[in-house]
Amino acid sequence: MSIFSLSRKNLTRKPGRAAVLTLLIAFLSLAVFGGSVVVLSLRQGLASLEARLGADIIVVPSSAQSKVSFQNMFLQGTTGAFYMDVSSLDRALEVEGVEKAAPQTFLASLKADCCSIKIQVIGIDPAADFTVQPWIARSYSRELGDMDVAVGCKVEAEVGEIIRIYDQRCKVVARLEATGTGLDTAVYCNMDTMRALLAAAEEKGISHKITSDSEDSISAIYIKVQDGYDIDAVNSRLNGHIRKATAVRTRSMITGVSDSLAGISRTVTLLIAAVWALAFIILLLAFVLIIRERTREFAVLRLLGTSRRMLGRMVLLESALCSLLGGVIGIGVAALAVFPFSTLIETSLNLPYLRPALGVILLLAAGTLALAVIIGALASAGAAWRLSRVDPGTALREEN
Repeated sequence: MSIFSLSRKNLTRKPGRAAVLTLLIAFLSLAVFGGSVVVLSLRQGLASLEARLGADIIVVPSSAQSKVSFQNMFLQGTTGAFYMDVSSLDRALEVEGVEKAAPQTFLASLKADCCSIKIQVIGIDPAADFTVQPWIARSYSRELGDMDVAVGCKVEAEVGEIIRIYDQRCKVVARLEATGTGLDTAVYCNMDTMRALLAAAEEKGISHKITSDSEDSISAIYIKVQDGYDIDAVNSRLNGHIRKATAVRTRSMITGVSDSLAGISRTVTLLIAAVWALAFIILLLAFVLIIRERTREFAVLRLLGTSRRMLGRMVLLESALCSLLGGVIGIGVAALAVFPFSTLIETSLNLPYLRPALGVILLLAAGTLALAVIIGALASAGAAWRLSRVDPGTALREEN
């Protein structure tokens, strides 16, 4: 009989013992794999947010601070409905150190016919925009035409479909890559389309503008600072030059998100380390008990001619089989707990959350399995060594 067959029969003969070892490894694997996926998703979401912002400074109406936090503008897509006169754009371009200034106009979140979730409509000037347009260009090589829209990856509309926004028919020309933020539920259009949508909203009795002329209203200005200029100094000049508006460095928002992410990463890392240590200690204790329980069994095997090396290999193989099965179970449970609820995790943490690519996830799963087998082997190594050196005669006499 081979060592593998003997190990397998030993495990099936004592299913309770095998189940305990398997569940311990499964718990460890669940914590390691699930925690690693969450932390990597948060880090990738932060990297996506940094790349997505593209601007050094954002200027919004002063009233916006009481309606929506700047951080939520990007993490949750809750840009809201606040407006300022378009002359603010010209005043921003007059400030020394400003290289580019791109306006955006927001239409409040609404329930569209195309969607099961609320969406935010954002109007951009394709000719001037340097934040959204490069993102759109990855999937649509032309500028957005009138009544054309590009939708975030979570908007339930495919390219070529017609969606209705305030009863206006808009054609989807592009679906955008995931950002891990609330902007994945946004719809982007050019300024002419936005004016038509604002007018349609007005006709339905929903007022969004601060003036009677929609062409005079914008919601935010995205600023790119010239090389060699201090961003804080330009930010201060913008605050002093544009009336009834507030300029905020995007880095300050990123820093807040990064600090939150660092705190969560530390917590998850400590949790994984604690679970690892606890599981390892429990496994060591379990194998100590196994030594006492299986002393007579090993003595009989030694009398039947089984070598010490074979006995040691058998114990290690049993541990490896339990660890492998436990690792698969733990990874499977973690996947069921994490992947279907990515949106819930993102909403609960209020942080950008972008799931890693399939290749990275598979590498994490393989690494977790390897870690599970190694931990099982380390925990059983002492037991394997002691059991392989059992003196058959002494052990059987003590049993009697």
